[in-house]
Amino acid sequence: MVKPASPRTKYEPVFGWPALPHPMAFKEATSIGVDSEDDVYVFNRGKWPLIKFGRSGNFIETWGAGDFDRPHGIHVDHQDNLWLIDDLGHFIQKRDRKGKVLLQLGERGKPAPWQGGKPFNRPTHVVVHPNTGDVFISDGYGNSAVHRFDKKGKHIKSWGSPGSDPGQFSLPHNICLLGDDRLIVCDRENFRLQVFTLNGDFVAQWHMHRPIAIFAGRGDDTNIYVGEAGAPPVQAGVPDLGLRVVVLDRNGKKVTAFGAGTNGEKPDQFLAPHGIAVDSEGSVYIAEVSFTAFGSLQQPPREVVSLRKWRRASG
Repeated sequence: MVKPASPRTKYEPVFGWPALPHPMAFKEATSIGVDSEDDVYVFNRGKWPLIKFGRSGNFIETWGAGDFDRPHGIHVDHQDNLWLIDDLGHFIQKRDRKGKVLLQLGERGKPAPWQGGKPFNRPTHVVVHPNTGDVFISDGYGNSAVHRFDKKGKHIKSWGSPGSDPGQFSLPHNICLLGDDRLIVCDRENFRLQVFTLNGDFVAQWHMHRPIAIFAGRGDDTNIYVGEAGAPPVQAGVPDLGLRVVVLDRNGKKVTAFGAGTNGEKPDQFLAPHGIAVDSEGSVYIAEVSFTAFGSLQQPPREVVSLRKWRRASG
């Protein structure tokens, strides 16, 4: 496994990754996961919702057509199971790598009351504890909560409410583990990361620019990788307001960052970073909801780049 990044670490975009066979299309790649063999799983909003690639970008297989209302998030757990979040369907599925459903949380098409705090109303992301198998879910578009379940799907507890005080949320959008005993939640519209114990006790908050995606390095890689969304429309085009990936240490200190910080389709730019994962070589994969944020607004609307790979080039 790769060692932690330093201020000298450099990342470079890998142009043309992956090799998506004709006539397949992502529409937009919402989220991405990497398993223990460095195979890459792209959860997207096209006709082929789960597409699997090798690390080099070679196409392997696809499955899940018709099974989802709107793909939103993916997490690959310590046993290489895939946890898939459908925000408009209001459910989470655990599947094996071939697509077999092993567990489902929530009932498709039946949301909990809006902002009522109970699971689920448009959930956003999920992470699984490698020791206990406990499942932590950010429930962000129609709720302001985090939910904890055991490995069999029994609800343990929930916490959070709308607001900007410690422990409150304004769109909890993504979640990861910080070591074995902490959670980090992307509190997107409060422009911060919040750190909690596994029981939901507030520990700390770290300012970020609209943190929308987060991933914790594995093994010797103790970094935290955060994708920052761009500025709101009133500041469209202002440089260095998000649209980058920031690499943090486990104390929340910035180590390095990459991305031009401007909106666009060039290899070093981002349009709408939304999901993030890192492989055993330290390469960083970023999925973008770029059709929603940009492509759908073009005349005529068109699919734009929504999946990036940045190779760890040095350091």
